[in-house]
Amino acid sequence: MAKIFVTRQIPTQGIDLLKNAGHEVVVSSKDGVLTREELLAQVKGVDAILPLLTDKMDSEVMDLAGKQLKVIANYAVGYDNIDVKSATERNIIVTNTPNVLTESVAEHAIGLILSLAHRIVEADQFMRDGKYVGWEPMLFLGNDLVGKTLGLVGFGRIGAEVAKRLYDGFNMKIVYYDTRRNEDLEKQFNMQFMELNDLLKTADFVSVHVPLLPTTKHLLGAEQFKLMKKTAYLINTSRGPVIDETALVEALKNKTIRGVGLDVYEAEPKMAEGLAELPNTVLTPHTASATEETRGAMSELAAKNIIAVLGGQPAITQVVLKYLINP
Repeated sequence: MAKIFVTRQIPTQGIDLLKNAGHEVVVSSKDGVLTREELLAQVKGVDAILPLLTDKMDSEVMDLAGKQLKVIANYAVGYDNIDVKSATERNIIVTNTPNVLTESVAEHAIGLILSLAHRIVEADQFMRDGKYVGWEPMLFLGNDLVGKTLGLVGFGRIGAEVAKRLYDGFNMKIVYYDTRRNEDLEKQFNMQFMELNDLLKTADFVSVHVPLLPTTKHLLGAEQFKLMKKTAYLINTSRGPVIDETALVEALKNKTIRGVGLDVYEAEPKMAEGLAELPNTVLTPHTASATEETRGAMSELAAKNIIAVLGGQPAITQVVLKYLINP
């Protein structure tokens, strides 16, 4: 019987799978992120760890766990919290949860786009504050999506789902930037590939869908915001540090761009000073994948990865070191 440590309460589907497979499962009872000391105390002697993005999995954690540690199954599609190189050197398998959250994150990105364009959050607060006294022709004028240009920065699984829904459903023109071209989907969605700077100059809505890598940190900052249309909106459901958040606040204050929708932040859970006070923002607390269906599926996939590895089988969704080198 293997011992598995789960760093946070997660949907029970995965926990039940692990227990039914005959493993001892220890789930953190703390309501919140474990401190470093708490994390280190819990990993000693475990065969598998099921962490979240907020849990740093480095060589210290791996060595303290011991040589019997076989797998770290991240409860996320991202894995920038894990030192994959150190894990590889120690023959520890690292896995993530791709695919199962694709649709939810794509829907959330579109929700942010619609909320910004139709000023839904501002209007909701206006009603709650008792300020509505009657219909006005100029009250909370926003923008239509139909006929506008959507710029996708990163065109993996989530970006493709956003493109599909906004092309089919809203007749938007789609342009995209990625390290690889996808000519099949270019034809399917009548898309155009562009270099990043050209995309920023063209798009009415810029939606970010790239992983956090050394090459993508602060991919969008002051210089990039200056290239965007003053009427453009920026949406980020990928990773917070992809955007220079301090520069973003200045761009919003100076009306360099029209608005932003964020689900991730550069120094989570903190936001850049002044961001929360700006009316041209829609801010959600890293909940793009927060549906019952998706979070349950993430729990199951993480558990199945652990069961496979501990059973001597290949992981279902293993993170391979070369992907960090050649994204």
